[in-house]
Amino acid sequence: MSEFKNFIEDIIDGDLASGKVSEVYTRFPPEPNGYLHIGHAKSLCINFGIKAKYGGKCNLRFDDTNPSKEDVEYVESIKEDIRWLGFSWDKLLYASDYFDVMFDCAVKLIKKGLAYVSDETADEIRERRGTLYEPGIESPYRNRSAEENLKLFFEMRDGVYADGAKVLRAKIDMASPNLNMRDPVIYRVLHAAHHNTGDKWCIYPMYDFAHPIEDAYEGITHSICTLEFEDHRPLYDWVVRECEFPDPLPQQIEFARLNITNTIMSKRYLKKLVDEGKVMGWDDPRMPTLSGIRRRGYPPEAIRDFCERIGVSKANSEVQSSYLESCVRDYLNRTANRVMAVFDPLKVVLTNYDGAETLQVENNGNAETITYRSVPFSKEIYIDRSDFELVPPPKYYRLKPDGYVRLKGAYIIHCDEALTDGDGNVTELRCSVVPNSKSGEDVSGMKVKGVIQWVDAATCADVTVRKLQSLLTDAVDGVTDFNERFNADSMQIVQAKTEQSLLLAKVGDRFQFMRVGYYVLDRDSKGKNLVFNEIVSLKDSFNPAK
Repeated sequence: MSEFKNFIEDIIDGDLASGKVSEVYTRFPPEPNGYLHIGHAKSLCINFGIKAKYGGKCNLRFDDTNPSKEDVEYVESIKEDIRWLGFSWDKLLYASDYFDVMFDCAVKLIKKGLAYVSDETADEIRERRGTLYEPGIESPYRNRSAEENLKLFFEMRDGVYADGAKVLRAKIDMASPNLNMRDPVIYRVLHAAHHNTGDKWCIYPMYDFAHPIEDAYEGITHSICTLEFEDHRPLYDWVVRECEFPDPLPQQIEFARLNITNTIMSKRYLKKLVDEGKVMGWDDPRMPTLSGIRRRGYPPEAIRDFCERIGVSKANSEVQSSYLESCVRDYLNRTANRVMAVFDPLKVVLTNYDGAETLQVENNGNAETITYRSVPFSKEIYIDRSDFELVPPPKYYRLKPDGYVRLKGAYIIHCDEALTDGDGNVTELRCSVVPNSKSGEDVSGMKVKGVIQWVDAATCADVTVRKLQSLLTDAVDGVTDFNERFNADSMQIVQAKTEQSLLLAKVGDRFQFMRVGYYVLDRDSKGKNLVFNEIVSLKDSFNPAK
């Protein structure tokens, strides 16, 4: 966490100073109905960061109160994502652990005359709710006796009623200016097996009722959530107060959620992409899920750095996606080994070089410890076709007819001849090595401005490269619908040649393909059939002034 305090830390400091709390206790409470995405990383960093800063505790609690949409697959993926980001929880809990506690709280409210069973449909409840300018209409079942409500509620629990036949509503104020306080539904009938409790229950609590009970029961001191729950805070406070939990009661604090340009922050739409087969799965490297960006090669350190840099505020805003890429690039610039790759190979025959040798080439000049790798070099090599021009433009410093260029970590070469086919396309270059020009031992006296990558033709590896773009095109002319903005060309497959050393790489290893970008070895690699995902380009387009 930063040395600079945000408004949440100011609140915590005040609570500690006043003696309201003696230990800070937070929680991260995802619903296991999908995979976590980059937006959740901010909440993770806040809650677990506070734990670290204040020497407190942080629970991982799954808000699994809707079994029709939840799955063990999502539970396991969320745990893996949190560990990958570098965080550890104090207790692993489930909302379903407290179903008995929540049921008892509902019974307590009924006995206090603060909850009633209603036979209304969801549409009828919605119609009687009122508006921001008009009070709601009281339910015809609002004045049932506590005895009748208890009987009906136990019958709901015992499976007497079908889904939607009855609900339990809190009895608060149908004229409240806050619509969330107008007798909200706190329990519904749902005959669905639960991943944790099986068929024990056929009634399930609503989120706004379950969440404050979970926090209070666990002793959470600061319940940190996103800004859309600000209007729900009076209901949160009402539940913990009327259910008579002991002090100190948990305090809900809201912060602005993370929004990133051209990035999908909707689990519902991400699931739609998966279900419709538009992506390879939840961990497709184009997906903004944490499993997707992990597969893409984003380092967890860069994600934490990004969340630290954007800070915590109460005002909603949108962060440039290039800012996240800049954080990733900064980290990889220090940590990723450089290798040479050629995406559009053009053969070069070195006419005056008949030997074969192994060069020692620096891995990363920005690393804390400088290391070297062995790179084979022989008579035939490949360069990238983009590094040669038959008719070069002015100030062209790469290879051209009768021109010179340095091969990275190797020699200066001169282009003697360019062979072409019948259509005038260059098919092969005949070049000569400048004597005594070997990198690190150069006594040729020649100075050349151009330095290009290359690979040895005899030993290079053939690899598949996935060049990646955002799943969304730019929002233009008022078009914001995800379906209309889906980028069907977000993945392009390129066959490339790389250094032999990459055959020893392990899944997840990250590299800078020199002068091209940063890439990671994907799990689809099999044996010598390597597959690399583009992480970020070398060019940094982030402009903090925008």
